Parts: sequence; C-alpha cells; structure tokens
Amino acid sequence: MTYHAKVIAGGTIAIPPELLAELGIKEGDSLVIERAEDGGLIVKTYAQIVKEVQRTFRAMLPPDYSGSMVDELIAERRAEAAREEADLEDWMRTHQAQ
Repeated sequence: MTYHAKVIAGGTIAIPPELLAELGIKEGDSLVIERAEDGGLIVKTYAQIVKEVQRTFRAMLPPDYSGSMVDELIAERRAEAAREEADLEDWMRTHQAQ
C-alpha cells in the first residue's frame, strides 16, 4: 500500500495516522532515516534496527551453537577463577613450607 506524507514547517514529516497505527509508532518515538543507494529514503524504527543488529551477530555464531553466550562466558570465568585459586593454594603451600 502507498501512503502520502507531507513535509511541514521545520522539516517535520507528517506521517499518516493509519500508517503510524499499523506500524505501532507512537508520538515521541524515534525513527532512523537512511539514504538508499538510489537516493531515496528508508525509514526504520529503533526496534527494526535492533532486530537487524541481532540477526547480524547471530549469523556470526557457529552453526552448531545452541547455548547462551552469557552462560558460556560465566562458565569460562568460573573455570579461570578455580585455576587461579588452585595456583594460589599451590603457591601458599610452597612458600609456607620454607
């Protein structure tokens, strides 16, 4: 469907209310405007931008990845902390015996 918008004073673009309702855009919401290669404009909501960024990062995951990167990071940090603790205990035993 095609909609008509009008540029009013100060460069404000008046988007038709039915389109705003359809897209779930409310007064005060911020939009991102990009220049298309052909010189046109692309208007996106911040929610659309977030989804695009999430898709980009999700595509970087290995194909067999099924977990949570946060859980993986926490597990790695706990393992590192356990190694540090064991190293400290070894050092303490070695230096207390002297």
